Amino acid sequence: MNSLSYSYLELHRQVSPDIDAEIAAALEGLGPSSGAVRNSISGLLDHQRMKYPLSVLPLLVHGAETGTLAPALPLAAVHVLWWTSACYLDDLADGHGTHTPAGLGTNEALLASLLGGQALPIRIVQAQPVPDAVRNALTGEIVNGCIDAVEGQLRDLRSDVRGASPDEVVAAYHGKSGVPFGMITAMAAILSGAATERTERWREFGDAFGILWQLFNDQEDLLSGRDEDLRNGTTTYLLACALEENPPGTRARITELRRAAGDSEPARAELRALLLAPAVLRRFEKDLAAFRDDTHRVLDELGGDETHLPALRQLVDQAAGMYLT
Repeated sequence: MNSLSYSYLELHRQVSPDIDAEIAAALEGLGPSSGAVRNSISGLLDHQRMKYPLSVLPLLVHGAETGTLAPALPLAAVHVLWWTSACYLDDLADGHGTHTPAGLGTNEALLASLLGGQALPIRIVQAQPVPDAVRNALTGEIVNGCIDAVEGQLRDLRSDVRGASPDEVVAAYHGKSGVPFGMITAMAAILSGAATERTERWREFGDAFGILWQLFNDQEDLLSGRDEDLRNGTTTYLLACALEENPPGTRARITELRRAAGDSEPARAELRALLLAPAVLRRFEKDLAAFRDDTHRVLDELGGDETHLPALRQLVDQAAGMYLT
C-alpha cells in the first residue's frame, strides 16, 4: 500500500478476514470443554457487529511506529471483542435487554459479554510471542482500561442534567470512549516497542479520538431517528450546548423535556427541535472543530511512517464531521 491510495476502509476490507481468524483461533483455543462459552461469545459477536471498521486502529498505530501492520492483528481482535462486550453491556444499562442474540437468553449473553470483553482479550495477549514485560504491560492495559471505562459509565448513569456543562460531559466521554480508545492505541504502541513517552502520546491520541467518536455517535443517533439518547435521558454534549446557549426559561424546559422524553413522543420531538436550533448547532460545530484540531495536533506531533498516517487522519476527519444541519 502507498499513501496515495491507502484508506482505512481499504485496509479493513483486506484485513477483516485475518481479524476474524484471530478471534476464531482464540475461541478454538478455549478447548473442547468450553463449547458453551464458544457458542455464546460467537452468538454475541454475530449479534453485536461493529458498524464502523475501527478495528484497524491498532494496526495503523503499529504501522505508524514500525511500518508493519500484521503483528497488531491480535490487538485488532482484542478491540473487536472489547467493544462487542461494551456495546452490549451499554444496551443493558440503557434498558435494551430485550435485544438479545438469537438463541441466547439475557443472562447467557451477559456472561458471554463479560468473558468476551475481559478474559478472552487477556488470553489473546498472554499467548503472544513477546517478552514477559510486554505481555504483562498489555495485560495491565486491559485490566486498567476495564476499570476506568466502568468508572466512566457509572458517572454517566448518575449524571444530573441540571448541572451538566460541556466540560463535565467531556469528562464523562473520556471514560466512556476516550479510555477504551486510549487503551488500544497505547497497547499498539507497547507492542511496537515504542518508548514510554511515545506510548503515552499515543494514549493521548486515542483518548482524543474516542471523544470525537462519541460526538460522532451522538450525531448519528439523531440522524438515524433511533433517538436512543433522548429516550434514555442521556446527557450528551449537544444537550450541554443547548443548556448553555439558551436563557434560563428554555433551560428549565429542556430539563423538563429530558425527563419526559423516555415515554413521550411529543416531548422527544420538542427536545429534538431545541437541540437542533441554529445557535446550538453553531456552538456544537465550533467545539467539534476544536476537538478535531487538537486530535490532529497530537497526531502531527507524533509523526511516524507516512504510509500509514494518512489513514489515521481520515479516521479523525470522519469522526469530526459536522453531520447535523
